[in-house]
Amino acid sequence: MSGSPVSAHAAEASGGLAIEGHSIDYIPENERHAKLSSQGPFWFLGNFHFFTISIGFVGPSLGLSALWTLLAGALGIMFGTLFMAFHGSQGPEMGLPQMIQSRAQFGYRGVILALMATMFVFVGFNVVNISLIMNGLEHVFGIDPTIVAVAVVLIGALLSIYGHDLMHKAFKWALLATLPLYALVTIALMFGAGSEGVTPATDLGFNWVAFATLFAIGASYNISYAPYVSDYSRYLPKNTSRAKLIAAVFIGASLSGSWMIGLGAWLAQELKAADALVALNQVGSSMVPGLGNLLVIVSVAGFLPIIALNTYSAMLTLLTGVDSIKKITPTPRARVLSISVISVILLTCVLSIKGDGIALLNTFLVLLLYFLVPWTAVNLVDYFFVRKGRYAIPHFFTPKGIYGAWQFRGIVSYLIGFASMVPFFYIFDAAAGKEVFVGPLARVLEGVDIAWLVGLVVSGLTYYLLSRSIDLAAERRVIDALSESDIVAMTHSSAEAGR
Repeated sequence: MSGSPVSAHAAEASGGLAIEGHSIDYIPENERHAKLSSQGPFWFLGNFHFFTISIGFVGPSLGLSALWTLLAGALGIMFGTLFMAFHGSQGPEMGLPQMIQSRAQFGYRGVILALMATMFVFVGFNVVNISLIMNGLEHVFGIDPTIVAVAVVLIGALLSIYGHDLMHKAFKWALLATLPLYALVTIALMFGAGSEGVTPATDLGFNWVAFATLFAIGASYNISYAPYVSDYSRYLPKNTSRAKLIAAVFIGASLSGSWMIGLGAWLAQELKAADALVALNQVGSSMVPGLGNLLVIVSVAGFLPIIALNTYSAMLTLLTGVDSIKKITPTPRARVLSISVISVILLTCVLSIKGDGIALLNTFLVLLLYFLVPWTAVNLVDYFFVRKGRYAIPHFFTPKGIYGAWQFRGIVSYLIGFASMVPFFYIFDAAAGKEVFVGPLARVLEGVDIAWLVGLVVSGLTYYLLSRSIDLAAERRVIDALSESDIVAMTHSSAEAGR
């Protein structure tokens, strides 16, 4: 499947230090070595970090109290995690990266439309991630932000080059390091740690615009995992229980996300915090001298696997996009080259974009929800209601297969869904304190943002109606004729051959 791949078993045997041999290709069943028990902790850590704490700051910045911020954020997180978890169940059933599977809805070349949206997510998240790290370390330790950016991008690139197994190990160790410290901070806050000399904010309360904004931000935060959650579940055995996997992803991501948003909201209300790392340093230092610095160091170290996670999936997206235009063989060399390109682009963006991190976070999360909602609606409707999980795997790797080069159903549904959202857009620049764009219907709703809900319904319903013309019986005949050995042989042949 790849040029001279290192098998997943070899990587496991070598302690996870071999470069992963697979990228955008199919994972044969005899190489599905991952365990279901790893998914819950993996996605728990996916939200268990100071970036999620920073989301909790957004509520108080909009006038929402800590309690209302926790409720809005938790409800949004759980709503978004539903989509994330259902996408995750596609990994073991198909053994493919998420965006390769999207070729069924958009076509071999048409999937580039969805790829542009998801690349915006991966790179954008890391721009915000690294900006928060740079600001925090500069405030706490006075470290040059440029040095921090280069070091973080480099470490993320190295982890993503080695790939799946090493990243799972890194997530496990990061969780073991951060869990006791964040639990300690949460308990300490209950007893007023870090609040000496600080007057808590008393002008916070409830308003529908802020509540709806926090709900949308929470939803978008975990919906943003949708394009790549199956990238990390595709090594699970094909017979993995769908219900158990969905539950593991949902519980892991929801619990940590709700906890961290609530922690951030409390820090913002009681300590008037505006920077997560600075706030953690303040709380830790108030308990034991030096503990604050340790909290910051461990928080940043525990966050590095998240940088790698976004870089890894950006690599899969980039290779899928290139392969959709010109056939490539997904060799380790192609993997390293694509990650290098992504890292250079990421570093350039990080060093070019300046501004308040929390305001940037707020605006970014709202925007990414607008781009992702039509895609996730189309993908899930196709998987669960139209084709019901049955796909001809080798046909994802050729424009001449049953899914074709262009699938107008998915493309039209995405565009119609996105267009239907525009009148409901509510984009606010918190740093400047002004509205960037407010759609006419959002104005009628006094700024309550329901664009994401409109996009989900319109895109999903449009695709379902258009898909009624698909000849599913013909597709099933093709699928029924394929065996596991056929799939491995045909995808290997497709990876080696030009078109």
